[in-house]
Amino acid sequence: MLLNWTDYLVIAAFFAILVAIPVVASLKTRNGGGAEYFRGANSMPWWLIGVSMVAATTSTNSANLFTEIIRRDGLSGNWVWWAFLTTGMLTVFVYSRLWMRSGATTDIAFYELRYSGRPAAFLRGFRALYLGVIYNLVVMAAVLLGAIKIGCVMFGVSAWTILAVTAVASLVYSCLSGIRGTIYTDIYLFAVVMAGAFAVMYYAVGHPSVGGWSAMMANPAVMSRTSFLPDFSRTDALIAVFVIPVAVQWWNVWYSGSEPGGGGYIVQRMLTAKTPNHALGGTLLFNLLNYALRPWPWYIAAFASVLIYPDLDSIRAAFPGVNPALVGDDMAYPALVKVVPNGWIGVVAASLMGALFSTIAAHLSMGANYVTNDIWKRFVRKDASDREMILVARAASVVLMVLGCVLAPLLESAKEGFDMMVQIGAGTGLVFLLRWFWMRINAWTEIAAMAVSFLCAVFFQLVWPRVFATPLLFWQKLLWTIAVTSLAWIAATFATQPESDETISRFRSLVRADGRDVGKGLVFTFLASVAIFGFMALVSALVCATPS
Repeated sequence: MLLNWTDYLVIAAFFAILVAIPVVASLKTRNGGGAEYFRGANSMPWWLIGVSMVAATTSTNSANLFTEIIRRDGLSGNWVWWAFLTTGMLTVFVYSRLWMRSGATTDIAFYELRYSGRPAAFLRGFRALYLGVIYNLVVMAAVLLGAIKIGCVMFGVSAWTILAVTAVASLVYSCLSGIRGTIYTDIYLFAVVMAGAFAVMYYAVGHPSVGGWSAMMANPAVMSRTSFLPDFSRTDALIAVFVIPVAVQWWNVWYSGSEPGGGGYIVQRMLTAKTPNHALGGTLLFNLLNYALRPWPWYIAAFASVLIYPDLDSIRAAFPGVNPALVGDDMAYPALVKVVPNGWIGVVAASLMGALFSTIAAHLSMGANYVTNDIWKRFVRKDASDREMILVARAASVVLMVLGCVLAPLLESAKEGFDMMVQIGAGTGLVFLLRWFWMRINAWTEIAAMAVSFLCAVFFQLVWPRVFATPLLFWQKLLWTIAVTSLAWIAATFATQPESDETISRFRSLVRADGRDVGKGLVFTFLASVAIFGFMALVSALVCATPS
């Protein structure tokens, strides 16, 4: 047990504030009904929206994932998710305004604005179930896996104890006051998360095995991992971590928090904005913080972990009581907590719990929103009152939390969870980008894309390894899934009837996707992407410069 009484006081203060914020926010929810609970009465400013998006994206799994990537592939290995920046810029400059103009209550409700008839209704209900329950559970399980690994190191308790505490705390936080309380609390949690990240970084760099900043950056084991771009002579690594993400992945893979055209909890927060400009500003702030600034304390701590724990045996030796099956490169980050002094350990523990709660709450809120608005009210009880909908949302949150806790122990590593999420969404991204403009796309297009990508993911992740002797690399499975899924949805598009002229005319008049505005948006997307990637390269060069 690493914590002492000072750490527990810090954690107690953390929980006291964590509960107080949604309690205060819940007073407004009682008076505002469903519009307040689910959309914050459309009153959120851009800076609250942007920081809340970052907090929702930042999980306990984030630190573990970045550490695993850097230990295995170096800094350049992060291109597997950096490439999604371009997706984010498209959402900022093209799609954020379209979402606000659509008037959709959720991104799933969009389907019955864009399409019509029974296929549209089926797509809305099935997509709500697919994203709100099935996909949501995979994401939550990956996040909870990070909590299990960190909790085993920090508290020495069982995985089920960690899951039980997490479930109770997350449900109280997410269910009490709806989206307003979630967004308000996200601001507080993000500040705590970053304080803990900087503490781990500071003490890890100062560890005797590291020898301070200059010694760390001059160490060959670290220097070999600091390149912003991958080694172009290593063909397989280059394809896996750079070519595929930059050329294909960002526009053709649906990934939670980086959906082509926007979706999930990103759109959920955009739809709480005061105006379209606030939605645009909040999404821009999110992308800047998320890609260029937020991860650096974890990157630097990962460099230090290479020297403190050079291999898995050194991690196992440091924590002999931890189940050896849980020990992987992603566990090097929670192992760094051992170098942090008491008092600050409490801050780090609070920060890790804050990262966990913010992400779990985001997915509980998103899933409950889908189940309530897109399944319950749409198909079960069309005349459901606001009170009934809020009760259904809270019940859905409880069920999702329980199922996520059951699934979490079945995963093995942070990277495995990331790969699974990317694989499930492969091949669907282009549909989400084009459906606003290419009116030949219909409900069957999206149904085919969603179904085939999921079946391909199941086949390559579960069936192929058991049937075929030749293993496939992740990028090979990704390309096969994209190819098969793309052929399937294109075939479905032309094999079925287009939407009626009335439906298309209504949708076009609603979103007003003017070609000139879209053209400007694409130019701004390109310029902003180049600017932020350039800024990231500059920060990388400054941070990772070898001391003279």
